[in-house]
Amino acid sequence: QLLFAYGFDALIQWYRGDRYQIGFGPFPILISINFFLWFRPEWYYWQFAIVALGFLVKSFIHWERDGQKRHIFNPSSFPLAVFSLVLILTGTTDHTFGLEIAQSLFNPPLIYLAVFLVTLPAQILFGVATMTIASVITAYSWSLLYFGVTGTFFFRDAYIPIAVFLGMHLLFTDPATSPKSEQGRVIFGVLYASFTIALAGILEGLGAPAFYDKLLPIPILNLMVRRIDRVAVTGFFKYLEPARILGLVGLRTPRLATAGLWAMLFGGLALTGGVGDEHPGQYLPFWNQACEAGNERACTYVISVERVYCERGSGWACNERGLTLIDKFGDTETARSDFQRACALAFRTGCSNVIAVETGSASFAAAPPPIEDFATIIRGSKGPVTTRDPVELYSLACARGWPDTCNGPGAGGAP
Repeated sequence: QLLFAYGFDALIQWYRGDRYQIGFGPFPILISINFFLWFRPEWYYWQFAIVALGFLVKSFIHWERDGQKRHIFNPSSFPLAVFSLVLILTGTTDHTFGLEIAQSLFNPPLIYLAVFLVTLPAQILFGVATMTIASVITAYSWSLLYFGVTGTFFFRDAYIPIAVFLGMHLLFTDPATSPKSEQGRVIFGVLYASFTIALAGILEGLGAPAFYDKLLPIPILNLMVRRIDRVAVTGFFKYLEPARILGLVGLRTPRLATAGLWAMLFGGLALTGGVGDEHPGQYLPFWNQACEAGNERACTYVISVERVYCERGSGWACNERGLTLIDKFGDTETARSDFQRACALAFRTGCSNVIAVETGSASFAAAPPPIEDFATIIRGSKGPVTTRDPVELYSLACARGWPDTCNGPGAGGAP
């Protein structure tokens, strides 16, 4: 991709009659694209089309800003948005690793801290921390409000999913295609978070993959930047400048002041659980409790999580999914295949439930999982559970909210 990007960019400049200079320009474009979307090997040629579209947009779609000719669209975000829309409309998301990327980004330990530290130099150098601050505060505030109203989490396994958090640092913060004023960048950040939240809800309602939520809004925002800059210096908006506020307490260098404010806010979020590795929404017990309390969205999520655990080889999860389908949705036919899968995985309660379905019985059985299933079902959204020691598994299950595990193995309890 890198060789292609340099060659294609040189070809464009030759076509336009411009002077071509080799630099590091392709690097941020490729890094941003590959952090969010890869095509599978059999469709990989489309990856070069994404890169090509980014350079074409940067070279040929311009407008006048501040008396200069500038490209309108973020060269990473525009092709990602276009291809995301095509993949949604054609139902071909499975041609990419997009979903796997969004899920696996959370696996490394301390990933929020890593993103913060890696991007902090660019935040200072380009003065884009204002956008990140505004978008993070908006998303976190919405998540708290949603939890307060519904008792569940909007983004399910985090207040701000790591893929969205990464987008707030790398994807929409291109200084060339964002507002120039600090006030405008505050508005820009608020709008990015708001559009991402709205799209997450819309995509979920349509049954489309929700990980596209962070990719689709940026071209629309790019088209709004001139109007945002005009509005930003009027009325109430002219006071939305973090650096000016910090200047009142003696911090006079705007970029360092804003980056310092972001560092303090990030530290506060990390200490209070707003970002980090541990979040109760990662784990199945939280959603089981919400489902039992009558939250239909939670029940739908329980079914999807149990399906994943079932596919990973947990007979208990297969059986529980069947029970949830019958109890909450009356779907006996789908439950039958889950019970059969549980039976095939040597979870004998599943075999009993297969017989119950075949005979038309209305009585179905549940049972605690065997210790062999623990590593699968207590994993949550983070990386795999590597320990197989029963005491450690029970301790981890207890810490993650599983009932009847805190007394350890052999005490008569199980999740």
